[in-house]
Amino acid sequence: MTGTRRTIAVLFLLPALVLLGALVLYPIGYSVGRSFFDKAGDFSGFDNYETMFSDDGIRTAVKNNAIWLVAAPALTTALGLIFAVLTERVRWGTAFKLVIFMPMVISMLAAGIIFRLVYESDPDRGVANALWVGVHDTFAESSGFPQGHPGARSPLEGAGGGAFITKEPVRAGEPVVLPLTGVPPDLMPDDAASAKPAAAEPGKVTGTAWQDFTRGKGRGQVNAPDAAEFGYPGIKIEAVKDGEVVASTKAASDGTFTLPEEADGALLRYPADNFREPYNGVDWLGPTLITPAIIGSYIWMWAGFAMVLIAAGLASVPRELLEAARVDGANEWQVFRRVTVPLLAPVLAVVVVTLMINVMKIFDLVFVIPPGSSKDEANVLAVQLYNSAFGDRDAGVASAIAVLLFLLVIPVMLFNLRRMRREGRR
Repeated sequence: MTGTRRTIAVLFLLPALVLLGALVLYPIGYSVGRSFFDKAGDFSGFDNYETMFSDDGIRTAVKNNAIWLVAAPALTTALGLIFAVLTERVRWGTAFKLVIFMPMVISMLAAGIIFRLVYESDPDRGVANALWVGVHDTFAESSGFPQGHPGARSPLEGAGGGAFITKEPVRAGEPVVLPLTGVPPDLMPDDAASAKPAAAEPGKVTGTAWQDFTRGKGRGQVNAPDAAEFGYPGIKIEAVKDGEVVASTKAASDGTFTLPEEADGALLRYPADNFREPYNGVDWLGPTLITPAIIGSYIWMWAGFAMVLIAAGLASVPRELLEAARVDGANEWQVFRRVTVPLLAPVLAVVVVTLMINVMKIFDLVFVIPPGSSKDEANVLAVQLYNSAFGDRDAGVASAIAVLLFLLVIPVMLFNLRRMRREGRR
């Protein structure tokens, strides 16, 4: 190359080299240098690195980054692969892929706000717990009377384990009263009707189960149903003799109930199941599940990205190889595992490496989703860097964390470069 051509080439490359130096090389060099100075700007050697590996918050961030690095790319790629393969031959596959890819157009900040609401612990507000509680209540009925208990002059007493039982045996033909109190008005069942005294029936035990409380001082009669008080619809009553349940029933909407003649001479018991606290779901934003919950929101966002890339690679797979495997007797699972996945290996490697680099610097979701009580448990290196730099105003420790992040990304980048070179030689 002549001198003139070399000069022209340098001039063409100069703007790119200047930008590369100003936006990449200089910040890296400055961060490395600043990491050897303390908060006040005095030289401190490797003190910032010692602080970084002795600080509990930073150690938690390193541990969580490792969890992210292992779990998020693998699960996202696997889900994208499943979506791409299953929708390949479906008529509405394009529409499905569009829906799955749509979260990619949402910013990380907006997605974090969305999932902060999704993971709300109150089932009336959080979608995740609303679904979880719905499934739970389908198989295990929740209590309708949490916090219910007998009053001071009640004919009931504690029976252990949260149950309540009558102090004296009941007799057929003599209506009994089983008053309770303590259930908040807003938790009373919607079908609760005004309580009324039970009518006597020969040979049967009848009674009333109700909320023995009337609003207003001095109103209502103790241990007697009033029109302003509500029955306990659906509450379970058991007749117990010698520790054995001989009969059971549930109260009507007005609190009245009827037991057969077997209940004559028995003690009536409210089982503890009537009063257990309602199931409110999982504490998604608690210290234990906060990191998996945030990873779930990341997968929701990036599964579409993985699916689109894998679907593009799947479109280039020779159909003759798949058909040949089927002709040789392979079932669909064997075709997928022995033919499709190996042929998609280069594409899968691209997706996994891209996601690994992405999760190493995850910030927005971890910054927005956790409440204050769980922020320390959800901490990652990028968030810790931000907190050290702008919260603690310690540029030295923040620079040390930045250097650590850079060193952790280098092996992934080298792997990607080697893979690209191998692909180029083919």
